Amino acid sequence: MQSVDRAISVLEILAQRGEAGVSEVAAEIDVHKSTAFRLLGALEARGLVEQAGERGKYRLGFGIVRLAGAVTGRIDITQQGRPVCERLAEEIGETVNIAVLQENYAVNLYEVRGPGAVSAYNWVGQLTPLHATSSGKILLAHLPAKERAALLAGTGLSKVTPRTITAKTKLEKNLSEARERGYALGLEELEVGLHAMAAPVRDRDGQVIAALSASGPSYRFTEERMHEVSPVLVKGAEEISHRMGHLG
Repeated sequence: MQSVDRAISVLEILAQRGEAGVSEVAAEIDVHKSTAFRLLGALEARGLVEQAGERGKYRLGFGIVRLAGAVTGRIDITQQGRPVCERLAEEIGETVNIAVLQENYAVNLYEVRGPGAVSAYNWVGQLTPLHATSSGKILLAHLPAKERAALLAGTGLSKVTPRTITAKTKLEKNLSEARERGYALGLEELEVGLHAMAAPVRDRDGQVIAALSASGPSYRFTEERMHEVSPVLVKGAEEISHRMGHLG
């Protein structure tokens, strides 16, 4: 594991300095020059570092871009969504989340608790079932039917609470309503006493890449209240979409 640790340190040094020679790298991570040379060679073979000209200096290579590409969309969305989430949590008064599709789940990437937040539970990083959450529903609703069917077949429609929708036809009807309305509702389907609503966030091509949700206790964040604040949430999701390059 030590070599993995050292290799990561080398990448961090190059990220900070722009470029560095073998001696500088060796001194910085406190290893023999030959060890630093071997580390740089291994990273170079994978395209993670490259030699900068003839001077024996190294810099980060394009292999880094390939790796970063796997997460930049998600990093961007939390960055672009942050100010909008903060404003909405204040305006709606409930907890606001951004979630994306990850395999068979909706995973929450960012959360801002509303001023009236009752529960101290943090949803960030949590994998939640698609059919039982408003975020999951909005992500499902905008998938091609074939893809949606495959996803649901893989996970099954488990009953999370007595109110979870577990019948395929009923869920499809619920999803088509969400598509038409522009937002999805979750009525105590994930947790008894918890209501949530979610609207779609789109990328520059108009594809739905995330869900912006607001959730709160069912006694306060009632169905009526959710419909009332829906224009605010939808507008917030459109604003994040716009920040992500969507011009629609």
